[in-house]
Amino acid sequence: MATDWLLSQNERMKKQGIFNFTLPAWVVRLTDEAPDGTTTVRTVNVCPSAGVCAKHCYALGSDSGYIRFPAARARHLRNLRMVLDTPLLWQERMATELRHPRYQPDPKKGKLGYIRIHDAGDFFDDSYTRTWLHIINGAPKELTFYAYTKEVSRFRSLVEPNQPANFKFLYSLGGKEDHLIDRTKDRYADVFPTLAQLEAAGFSSQAASDILAVDGPPRVGMTVNRPRKGMTASFGDLQRQHEAAAAARRGRQRSTARASR
Repeated sequence: MATDWLLSQNERMKKQGIFNFTLPAWVVRLTDEAPDGTTTVRTVNVCPSAGVCAKHCYALGSDSGYIRFPAARARHLRNLRMVLDTPLLWQERMATELRHPRYQPDPKKGKLGYIRIHDAGDFFDDSYTRTWLHIINGAPKELTFYAYTKEVSRFRSLVEPNQPANFKFLYSLGGKEDHLIDRTKDRYADVFPTLAQLEAAGFSSQAASDILAVDGPPRVGMTVNRPRKGMTASFGDLQRQHEAAAAARRGRQRSTARASR
């Protein structure tokens, strides 16, 4: 089997024995060259429900390894092109790769059998989401898949009614669909500027292990890896502030429109 793996490990994931599949974050422009030499540009929103998180996303910052290291960026773009242009090939390759011994649990070697779907990007459309469900259902049952997602309405309709037993997920605050998260029932995550703010909000830090996302507490928090300019509160709080400000602007606009009649 070729060793051009679809699943990879960053430094932190490697220490925790976790593999992950990554797409590039947010709005991506893909340049395609035709046989006659002409080029076209596609714009793909890989995180359609992103809200304030896009402004502070670690995967988009100039200090991100995903931006600084061309090989990492190229791998993420390769993954996106595969799922868009050759989805059946991608599905077949993923299904085959997941049966390789490198992914089978072996605690003595620090191999835990966990696969994280996306440490950047999201389940950007229905077809892509259904394909992942098909892959997960056909994967070795020793493997556990998990994800953070802001695609709340998509998961309500496609995933929750038929959630594979070996697939765990958390909803992630900071997106346009935060209001659809039931904070009394759903497991969810938030990103904080500091550990003190995380703990004060009643979240459990996943710094020790990202596997808390699988079977951990209902509210899982993480802190930014580096200070982000203008990030004074968590993604969830910033999204609420953004939506409140937008609602206030709409109210003023309606009042102005009525007054001008």
